[in-house]
Amino acid sequence: MTVPVPSETPLAAMLRPRHAQVVERLAAAFSESGHELALVGGIVRDALLGFQPPVDLDFATDARPEAIMEIGQRAGASSSYDIGARFGTIGLVFQEAELDEPVTVEITTYRSEHYLDQSRHPEVQFGADLIVDLSRRDFTINAMAVNVLSGELVDPFDGQPDLYQGIIRAVGDPVLRFGEDPLRLLRAARFVSQLGFMIEAETLDAMIDAAPSIERISRERVYAELTRLMTGTYASHALETLVQTGLLTLTMPLLEPLSLETGDRGPVHREKDLWEHTKKVVDKAPQRPVIRWAALMHDAAKPMTRGYDASGEIHFIGHEREGALLARKVLEGIHADKTTIKAVSRIVELHGRPGTYERDWTDSAVRRLMLDAGDELRDLLDLAEVDVTSARAFRQQAAAQRIAGLRAHIARLEQERELDQWKSPLDGDELMAAFDRKPGRWIAEIKDRLREMVLDGELEPGDKIRAMEIAREMLAGQ
Repeated sequence: MTVPVPSETPLAAMLRPRHAQVVERLAAAFSESGHELALVGGIVRDALLGFQPPVDLDFATDARPEAIMEIGQRAGASSSYDIGARFGTIGLVFQEAELDEPVTVEITTYRSEHYLDQSRHPEVQFGADLIVDLSRRDFTINAMAVNVLSGELVDPFDGQPDLYQGIIRAVGDPVLRFGEDPLRLLRAARFVSQLGFMIEAETLDAMIDAAPSIERISRERVYAELTRLMTGTYASHALETLVQTGLLTLTMPLLEPLSLETGDRGPVHREKDLWEHTKKVVDKAPQRPVIRWAALMHDAAKPMTRGYDASGEIHFIGHEREGALLARKVLEGIHADKTTIKAVSRIVELHGRPGTYERDWTDSAVRRLMLDAGDELRDLLDLAEVDVTSARAFRQQAAAQRIAGLRAHIARLEQERELDQWKSPLDGDELMAAFDRKPGRWIAEIKDRLREMVLDGELEPGDKIRAMEIAREMLAGQ
């Protein structure tokens, strides 16, 4: 169906001022050439939801790629480039004095697609119209367009009603949509996380049936989509979608034991529901990738470390260290980058320490935590702050006060001295030159001893003379 854009969401309101100038010029140029031009994709969905205008603009047109380049030049584009000739997408860059900064747009020729032999790379055919072009998209809320020449909203699959009702529904036959591209399985869950929508029943059933096909997708693309999911406002709902459809087990099988935790065990005392606790912590954590991943896995090793003492009290000895190993395996399994893997595993291993802070902690104890956490200190403290989901207000208040006290202690130490001074006054090169010895374990032993003395306040960070005397004594003792 085609209806006017609601008056509260005119075309101009969908765009940033500098983008509106470019769109006006493109509309005039395409109109003069006798071609159509429509804004498509997430910009339409987000504008109707009242979100901030996007940075990236995607268009669709009946013009072929070579015509798009020519029309773009007449519209004032300073340069153009071929993003994918096979898919008919051309990029245009507008960079003029009247624009605050360059504007880049992508324009794709209307097309239809045919997927052969379960390939993710379809056979593309040009010559379609806008309705056919929209029909190949994943969900109805993403299959809307705005004709920039007439200002009309084009919504052939009733995406607008689904949008206002908070429903994620596949375009046409959901079995075919997921069969064309299994990554759409995770995209559906990601939209649950970002928008807080519910998945329509037939679409959900098709996701359950198609879940095993996610193995056709590269691990890198799975990781990228899961990271977007993990940083959404409603990530806990999306995690439940992954469990319900079987996608959690298929993409991150090591987390399945955690997802099955219900909290009904315990011979004497009922445990908290680890899976519910985990989801709450994820939602409460800041929407940054590393901390969200750490929140998901901070208690993931508890099912494998569970034990009970003689009185029936539960314990999870070593779950932090086991959790760090598990987090590393999970992230390596979906080909996460090394920096993220290292950061998440470190936070998981240390996540329990901030919660044990007391006012009588010495400066050296806090410095050790700071050095052990390194660049992950901020995320570690933020995770510790939200890792209390008890319904009892006094417990939440006590935990908040504990972390606030630790933050204040850290702030004082950072003001007194830069953190990078809390290390051995001597490095390996200085030690080898002073004692004319080859590299070996002896260097690490001396540096560790000097570092411990600095942390304990027994040695000034820059006191190289005293440090050399201590090193000489240690070697003489050997």
